[in-house]
Amino acid sequence: MIIAFIDDMRGKGIAVESVCRVLREQGYGIAARTYRAWKTRKPSARTISDQRVLEAIRRLAWTTDTHGRELLTLEGLYGRRRMLEALRRTGVEATPGAVDRAMRKLGLNGARSGKTPRATYPAASGTTNEPLVHSAGGFSLSPGSRTSLSSL
Repeated sequence: MIIAFIDDMRGKGIAVESVCRVLREQGYGIAARTYRAWKTRKPSARTISDQRVLEAIRRLAWTTDTHGRELLTLEGLYGRRRMLEALRRTGVEATPGAVDRAMRKLGLNGARSGKTPRATYPAASGTTNEPLVHSAGGFSLSPGSRTSLSSL
């Protein structure tokens, strides 16, 4: 964001050092040397491989119809594991992490079955454990009470 702002100011003819000085005064510390190093640095190997995987997933997951609209293919419904295997079948070397990042960026989640996950199952009879709670006898169940079994 700051680099884009400096690029914009530089396009208007303002020196990089002047822009960096004003940004430093405003609390956004960036040196002119840092800006120039960022502009001349090559992209990392991970960035390059992630872009390659992203393009491969885009080719697999979408197709263009005769009217120029992009349509989701069946492969677009794949989850990470199936997508990784599909990419490897097409000859694209990909890692699970790269597939995760690319699918997240493209907004693909994979289709789930119609079943909804359930953490607990209700009792068939509809009974609860209410009698157990009320049969505590003379005990106070509040955290502030210091009743011990030896005092009984």
